[in-house]
Amino acid sequence: MDLETRQLQKILDDAHQLPEVLILKPVTTSTNDDVREIARKGMHSVLVCSTRQTQGRGQRQRQWVSPEGNIYLSTLLNTRTAIDGRLALEIALNILQMPSLNTLKLQVKWPNDLYSLQGKWGGILVEPISPHQVIVGVGINLEPVPQAQIDQHATSLRELELEDISRIQLIAELYMAIQQASEWFDHDCPNLAARFNHYAAFKNQAVEFEHHSGLCSGIFLGIQDDGSVNIETAEGLKQFYQGRLRHLDTPA
Repeated sequence: MDLETRQLQKILDDAHQLPEVLILKPVTTSTNDDVREIARKGMHSVLVCSTRQTQGRGQRQRQWVSPEGNIYLSTLLNTRTAIDGRLALEIALNILQMPSLNTLKLQVKWPNDLYSLQGKWGGILVEPISPHQVIVGVGINLEPVPQAQIDQHATSLRELELEDISRIQLIAELYMAIQQASEWFDHDCPNLAARFNHYAAFKNQAVEFEHHSGLCSGIFLGIQDDGSVNIETAEGLKQFYQGRLRHLDTPA
């Protein structure tokens, strides 16, 4: 066992949150796929993390650019509550509360982007296996990502001036934040709208929303407690549970 794995194992063991399977690897195709394979063997708590992915993916199977040196982490959650869209929101909110990030001014872009005024610095991918079991993948930009490789404004924790970044400490905090988010979710996400809207990117700003029936534009008013988006349009207030939100001044 290498030194970083031993360090991570100790941090999680001391916090009484050591998973059954813990794997750190330099490169993989997709950490979500790694966790899926391990889950098929009957394991219930898994953490896989890599410094690079060759086939990383985001929402709607879009490519997740995964250059070397960042954090690509996946874990397995077993919930009492049937999985719905609020889980990703809880995960994002709990990540923002991580001790290592508490000096930064961070946001969440509905439904699953870790955001800031400078752009996106991370993202969350939730892939259900069953109604009560889900793979959670999180990608975090520790270092700058070449803008030519991506189609939206992006930044990194280094560019946000997070000093003395400890990769292993961040991985431990991410894993524990995801576990904590599962607890919030199983307790019916109390005061979700108020908590999310405090950190919501583009709140009260002009946005475009892509949904299954097309596009609408208006003012993003935040979310409801059930996780749905409220858009004030020329035709009145509209509510959506699925779709893609973007600021009218930013790339898609």
